Amino acid sequence: MADHGIDISHWNAVDDWQAVHGDDIVFCSHKVTEGVDHVDAQAAQKIPAARDAGIAVGGYHFARPGDVAAQVDHFTRLLTENDLLTDGSFVPMLDVEAAELRDGADAFVGDFVNRFRKAAGVGRIAVYSNLDWYQHVLKPDGWADDEVFCWVARFNGDPGNPGWSHSRLALHQHTDRGSVAGIPGGVDRNVTLDGFGVGDLTLG
Repeated sequence: MADHGIDISHWNAVDDWQAVHGDDIVFCSHKVTEGVDHVDAQAAQKIPAARDAGIAVGGYHFARPGDVAAQVDHFTRLLTENDLLTDGSFVPMLDVEAAELRDGADAFVGDFVNRFRKAAGVGRIAVYSNLDWYQHVLKPDGWADDEVFCWVARFNGDPGNPGWSHSRLALHQHTDRGSVAGIPGGVDRNVTLDGFGVGDLTLG
C-alpha cells in the first residue's frame, strides 16, 4: 500500500500540521536551499511543526549550475541546522530540473551524490526530476545505487503510475494541485511506489 506525502517550499502556507497528518500525509520534503547561498525562509519554522505532528520530514536542494562542492556544503549545513540528518528524517532530496543544467545533468548528479555522502555522513539521497528528464536526460544506472532513490514528477492524476520505470524508482509526484487538509490552495502530492515505503525512505 502506498504512503502519501507532500513537498513544499515558502510558497505553500500550512495552517494546521495536525490536520495535514490526519489526512494520511506521512512524509514531507521541504525546500531548504538553492544554488550556493539561497535559504528558504520558511524552512526553520515549518520543519519542526511538521515533525511535531508526526510527519517524517526531509529537506531538498534546488540545483543550479556552478560549484557543486559549494552547493553540497550549503545544503548539508542547512540540513544540519534543521536536524534533518537525524534518524527518522525523510531522505534528503536533490531537485534537478533547472534548464541550464540539462546538458551536464548526469555528471552533476553523480558528483553531487558522492560529495554529499562524504559531507553529510549519510548514504541515502533521492534525486527528483520530471518525466522528460528521466526519459531523455538522466541515466540513473550511472549513479543510482541501492541507497539512491529516483523521484519522478508526472502530473497525470494517476498516483503510482508515472509511465516510466526503474529499479530505484521510489516516488511519484502525481499533481501540483493536490488538496490536503490544513493547507490552503493546491500542493504537490506524492506517493511511494511498489517495493518502497516511508520506512525505506527515512534515515537511520
